[in-house]
Amino acid sequence: MKVSEIARKAGVTPDSVRYYARIGLLAPAKDAANGYRRFNGADLGRLRFVQQAKRLGFQLDEIAKILGMSEHGRTPCPVVRQIVQQRIVETRRRLDEMHALQSRLEMALALWAAMPDGEPDGHAVCALIEATVENHGGEA
Repeated sequence: MKVSEIARKAGVTPDSVRYYARIGLLAPAKDAANGYRRFNGADLGRLRFVQQAKRLGFQLDEIAKILGMSEHGRTPCPVVRQIVQQRIVETRRRLDEMHALQSRLEMALALWAAMPDGEPDGHAVCALIEATVENHGGEA
């Protein structure tokens, strides 16, 4: 398979395939006649694995480590579990931060509902934002 064909079959862009080959996630054979990369069914399976791991939130360096362990006959499952456990903690923290931001935005919008639009006067940049900071001690 050529780059475009494997990309189509895997549902990725040809640029992604080229990038994965460049960083070593894929190792296609080279066509001796023209130097083009040639991919086979194993490459397609590997590319699909990379995409599946990415959908689970794995980063490319983590995927490379997992693939490398597997290639050397070592099970990557303990590493995969550890990464996922860490990612769950990180995701929960980010979700908490996003919920707090959502609350601050909603409070700010409610405060601004009764405020007129201000005119720049050389002392204030935006009266709405500045009023929010003043009314909520910088916590809006």
